[in-house]
Amino acid sequence: MDQLLAMRAFARVVEAGGFTRAADSLDMPIATVSKLVRELEAHLGVSLLQRTTRRVTVTPEGQDYHAKCTRILRDLEDIDASFNLARGRPRGHLRIDVGGSTARDVLIPLLPDFVARYPDIRIDLGVSDRPVDLIGDNVDCVIRGGPLESSSLVSRRVGEAVMITCATPGYLKHYGTPAYPDELKNGHRLVSYVSSQTGRATPFRFERGGEKTEIKVEHRMGVNESNAHLAACVAGLGIVQTFAYAAASALRDGSLVEILKAWRPAPYPFHVVYPQNRHVTHRLRVFIDWVVEVFPGRLNEGKFPTKTASSYARPRTRHAGRTG
Repeated sequence: MDQLLAMRAFARVVEAGGFTRAADSLDMPIATVSKLVRELEAHLGVSLLQRTTRRVTVTPEGQDYHAKCTRILRDLEDIDASFNLARGRPRGHLRIDVGGSTARDVLIPLLPDFVARYPDIRIDLGVSDRPVDLIGDNVDCVIRGGPLESSSLVSRRVGEAVMITCATPGYLKHYGTPAYPDELKNGHRLVSYVSSQTGRATPFRFERGGEKTEIKVEHRMGVNESNAHLAACVAGLGIVQTFAYAAASALRDGSLVEILKAWRPAPYPFHVVYPQNRHVTHRLRVFIDWVVEVFPGRLNEGKFPTKTASSYARPRTRHAGRTG
């Protein structure tokens, strides 16, 4: 038996909550992971896991062994990292998760710089607006916008994104350009961003001179992925609120127009987040430091065209009373 490999397999089963996810993250067949854990149990003479057809639970002995073997695995990684650090070359596998538009418009355009600095770090990039289980999915860190809810996570703020409200010129000619947020309730079509976790639509938020307001009206369309959300706006389906960096290209070429600029929402905070009990490897540390260094400028990117929403015609009378 390869005891070190068996320890790693057992630790992943505990952290992932099952053999299937552990096998996926280790890139091993499920049968191999199961065999390694059985051999480890036979070697120790104790049952580490209780298996049923539906779930895997950790025995008291398994909990004790997991705590001890995790320390050993971390110490081994520290030893490896110390030699890599002495050579000035962090290396290894880094798993990162990031939302759709942030990946497309912020992280990926910046990654060539990181790859050039740290050529020995291999990156697996998960792109989704759906929240991930950092421990269960064996993810080293995530980059997310919005308030942080879990106290079991450690975070570093990496900047703020400008939020804007926008629509196509064709939409504005047809439905008119709202001058105040409340006008969105009068015949305008809203395309809402819908949380993939809760299924609830994010309200349209506005702020001016300390005055804050939210518009909660029935949306004509809801989208739960950020790139598709913006695409729905570019297609003329309605008004959206989105990140300025995501809409920057469409604003520059005139396919989208910012509206209600005086009522921009408060800047949207972004963080890089990792589990509280996750050992911070050298490769993760240099990635976090790099994100903190390069992200703020990119999050605030967005040069707007000189054409303004006020240049588009008000609607004809027959459109003024249309609802949602």
